[in-house]
Amino acid sequence: MMHDDLRTISMLDWLENDLLLAIGSCELASSDASFRRYFRIQTTDGHYIVMDAPPEKENIEPFIKVAQLLSRSFINVPTIFQQNSKDGFLLLEDFGSQCFYDQLNEDNAPEFYENAFKTLFKMHTCSALKNSDLPIYNEALLQRELGIFEDWFLNQLLDIEISSSQWNSVCSILVTSALEQPVACVHRDYHSRNLMLTNEDSPGVIDFQDAVVGPITYDLVSLLRDCYIAWPNGQVEQWMIDYYEKLLHAQVIDCSPTCFKRWFDLMGMQRHLKAIGIFSRLHLRDGKSNYLNDIPRTLGYVMTICENYPEFEDFGVFLRNQILPELNKCCPQLFQEGKFKEVINA
Repeated sequence: MMHDDLRTISMLDWLENDLLLAIGSCELASSDASFRRYFRIQTTDGHYIVMDAPPEKENIEPFIKVAQLLSRSFINVPTIFQQNSKDGFLLLEDFGSQCFYDQLNEDNAPEFYENAFKTLFKMHTCSALKNSDLPIYNEALLQRELGIFEDWFLNQLLDIEISSSQWNSVCSILVTSALEQPVACVHRDYHSRNLMLTNEDSPGVIDFQDAVVGPITYDLVSLLRDCYIAWPNGQVEQWMIDYYEKLLHAQVIDCSPTCFKRWFDLMGMQRHLKAIGIFSRLHLRDGKSNYLNDIPRTLGYVMTICENYPEFEDFGVFLRNQILPELNKCCPQLFQEGKFKEVINA
């Protein structure tokens, strides 16, 4: 039983005195890149997950709203049994502790990803989701996300600057590509750590509170070019084409495979630049330095796209000739541990 901070004491008071639950055990289940924490509790009625989202730092209303939207669209999200918006607590269905990331291997990947594609297809084809009042993934939001890379990674972590003309060119190309795509419901973190293995209707989808209406390729590239696990490029492209054909057959999109691949690649680049900035911010601001280990893989995705598209040639040179040496000075352990081996030798 955990009683180590005021938030935990307040949470247990709500569970025991307001909800009249008999708590047998309470253990930290996980914490994420935000200020939220999740506890697993055992009661006489079963086990549950409790979300702890401090109101001064997190707003649980979007989670509640999106959970309802996704559930009505037959997407497997945790049932919300009780809510305490004032104090920032939710009593949730427990999907267990095994996510895709924990169990993925070459043998089970086809089954796991096929299930993930089925759920993603529901999000992409449900008109109620696309026509909901979810926020729009507009130019301002796209630019703001790209700014996280420049601010936290370039300026604050590495203490270097990129020329405004070069950076504006990169941002303009990426934003234009994103905005010309058909739109759908976008989870924004649809990857192996947010897809839970469940006994029925797997995967269970979590961490969806930032959902928006935006580019059709966003969640697909989040899944296939995951910041936490990498697959051979040939396999990624085959999965991408298979899903493209599914969308085409359903008349969700009307574009060539070449066009779709460009959307996919550039959407991934935008997402990965943002992720690199977020990983840097988590290290510098929040003391969560383990996220630095995910920068090599994520930066490697970006550098590969730069090599494949001539319009990013100069940016690719900047990354290789200026970013990598500075990153080696700042975080030499990433290079010593061989995390940048494939990036450097590419």
